[in-house]
Amino acid sequence: MLLRRLRGLLSAVWLGIVICVGAFAAPAAFAVLERPDAGRFVGRLFAMEAAASLALAMLLILIERRLTRDEPKVVTAEFLLAAGALFCTVAGYYALQPQMDAARAGQGSLSFGALHAMSSGFFAFKGLLLITLAWRASALRPTAPERSTS
Repeated sequence: MLLRRLRGLLSAVWLGIVICVGAFAAPAAFAVLERPDAGRFVGRLFAMEAAASLALAMLLILIERRLTRDEPKVVTAEFLLAAGALFCTVAGYYALQPQMDAARAGQGSLSFGALHAMSSGFFAFKGLLLITLAWRASALRPTAPERSTS
């Protein structure tokens, strides 16, 4: 029961971080700071969010594996949602961010705008995965002793 509650809490915290960074902090920075300063500030925010996402994804994946330890070949929806959000973090930040830096310097085959759009797409999709994960984790499900056999 504790692991299920922890899964719900961590899912909600992760979703909250993504919403705060993407919907509030980043737009606010560009509204009040000069563009270069806002870009540096938001870049730091996304770096912190990516690191937190890695840690939260790994914790949620480990929790899910622990919850299904008696059924080792079972891959749950919650596992897939956390793994998908992890993939979005790795692809959207760790793979594309270095390419965005190169594109700003005039290197690479894709423009900064195209790479930014791809990164934003991964971030938005991660948010959708996390909404689904938090929704599913908050569902009231009976524990094994409470289930009816009739």
